[in-house]
Amino acid sequence: MTGKERFYAAAARQKVDRPPVWMSAPVGQELKNMCQYYGVKDWHELQVKAGDDVYAFDIPYDSGYATSIAAAFEWYMNGSNVDPEHRTLTADGCFKDAEELEDLAFFDWPDPTKYIDADEVRRRCEMAPSDRAVLAQVWSAHFQDACAAFGMQTALMNMVTNPDIYRAVDEKIVEFYLKANEVIFEATKGKLDAIIIANDFGSQLGLMISREMIHEFVMPGAKRIIDQAHSYGVKVIYHSCGAVFDAMPEMIEAGADFIHPLQATAVGMQPQRIKDAYGDRVSFCGGVDIQELLPNGTPEQVRAKVRELREIFPTGLIISPSQGVILDDVPPENVAAMLDEALKI
Repeated sequence: MTGKERFYAAAARQKVDRPPVWMSAPVGQELKNMCQYYGVKDWHELQVKAGDDVYAFDIPYDSGYATSIAAAFEWYMNGSNVDPEHRTLTADGCFKDAEELEDLAFFDWPDPTKYIDADEVRRRCEMAPSDRAVLAQVWSAHFQDACAAFGMQTALMNMVTNPDIYRAVDEKIVEFYLKANEVIFEATKGKLDAIIIANDFGSQLGLMISREMIHEFVMPGAKRIIDQAHSYGVKVIYHSCGAVFDAMPEMIEAGADFIHPLQATAVGMQPQRIKDAYGDRVSFCGGVDIQELLPNGTPEQVRAKVRELREIFPTGLIISPSQGVILDDVPPENVAAMLDEALKI
């Protein structure tokens, strides 16, 4: 089977010769470390040489203010000392004091079509080897953005005390991502296999907000983003960090094809428990612990974890680190061990 065939078979929980594997995205110094280890010059060459089943690319975005679509909104225009390079959800955002809908009128909402180069999106997509599943990292993290727009404490309180103003901001953010993703889907028609989107509502110990609040405030926007992707024949990997076992029914109901990342050390996120509870309804991505195992374990310990995951999930899983990126505390040898063990047929 090709990587693309394994990806689609795993999405449908059909038989595979081996589960697909995705290296994930090394960032910062880790990307340099991985390139040096594999003897390549950039992320494209690294993905080609590593030989995993998923080829990922970032969305080219440059508004002058933001050079990443994951930080496209200038929430700190109101005197905050938090710049976009050090963006945080907990600092006060520009809507902190908004109480009425007219209090939102001052904000200049960006038009993503002005800042996404469709030709460059197409070029990056077409760089993928033909036998790989091609993944666009669009993120579309409307929950995080809404939290940043108000400041997380204010945003979460508004869900309870002023839900109309929270929904109004979330709606504008979702509209931004729908418009941005349409540019991406149109530029890559027939060539893109999947996107990864994100809403981090899990902590290490449990959900940060109740399942009912996730259903009411997060999933309506997520479903619109997922439905749009499905209308183009594109699969969706839905990311949330943390202990999200209790919210998986909401993610499934919204239409996720894969739930990411199976954060291995979060409470209640044991792979066998997840497989038993939801394995006939959705597929998964992740499972190789990036908090302790990949940074501090031995290559053989990493291999043992991959073998365990393969036994639990003969299909329905993309083996991958339990996070969307690999940071520079992970030895390249451990990433190579994960890939090598997962690639065995």
